[in-house]
Amino acid sequence: MRRRDLLTVAGAIVASGPFSVRAQQKATIGYLGAAAPGPSASLVAAFRQGLSEIGYVEGKTVTVEYRWAEGSFDRLPALAADLVAHRVDLIATAGGAPPALAAKRATSTIPIVFSGVGDPVRVGLVASLARPGGNITGFSLLNIELMPKRLALLSELTPRAKVIGLLVNPNNPNVERMIRDVREAAHANGVKLSILEAGTESQVDAAFATLVRSHAGALVIGADPFLDSRREQLVGLAARHALPAIYVFREFAQAGGLISYGASFTATSRQAGIYAGRILKGEKPADLPVQEPTIFELVINLKTSKALGLPVPQTLLARADEVIE
Repeated sequence: MRRRDLLTVAGAIVASGPFSVRAQQKATIGYLGAAAPGPSASLVAAFRQGLSEIGYVEGKTVTVEYRWAEGSFDRLPALAADLVAHRVDLIATAGGAPPALAAKRATSTIPIVFSGVGDPVRVGLVASLARPGGNITGFSLLNIELMPKRLALLSELTPRAKVIGLLVNPNNPNVERMIRDVREAAHANGVKLSILEAGTESQVDAAFATLVRSHAGALVIGADPFLDSRREQLVGLAARHALPAIYVFREFAQAGGLISYGASFTATSRQAGIYAGRILKGEKPADLPVQEPTIFELVINLKTSKALGLPVPQTLLARADEVIE
């Protein structure tokens, strides 16, 4: 090949952009999770499924570097910076706004795909849902927005409960909004709301003890990555104290929780994997609109309701997407 032709080819490769170069190499994704790896296993599996659907298989055509905050939001900035230092090609975040914001603050050039953020416009992640702009896009779950609905469902299931507890993580940036919205829903449903805070495992145990002393008849579990990671502990404590509780994700009801209501986190994790693959293939985050959930799942565990001696109204059963017997 003549020197002039060689220079022309080299120039074309450079001009085609970094993704064309990376296409010849194994891409690296940084996965920044707000919760712990164990409770997040189904989300990671769904993310891998989405990647595979677009042509990327972990360990073969893509490497994934995992970083877990395990519910400690103050660890997220350092974990995000570590992924940037590893020069990953893309960062995927799971667990709401905190990991997504940490990733955004850590880099303005590496593409970011988030999942599980309530209102990405309000928290400043994107300019708009249709045109996110910048280097970030992803999927919303509307978890915070659904908190009043969860209280209404629990109140319908436990009509004799005059006091309903709300368990929140005081370290969650959305905690004040969550409390305000649920308090308004409690007033509308004619019940008193008891606020309980827990940001550590021991505080969860203490919160349940306080709840029992306050004679609460039911409990709403707040939308929070740390609380999501305490699935077995929360379900176990609710069973031990014979306390009807409503949770965010169906995995809680499948693990023995009484009732759950929310969007499918596994579905959005799979879609995030697809978005990640599309970006690695050359699409820009700014051109991929942020998507909101359209299907919400109501799951009722009849085995748990029978153990609690709590009859489930037929009107509620008729609306359930899944009934566990």
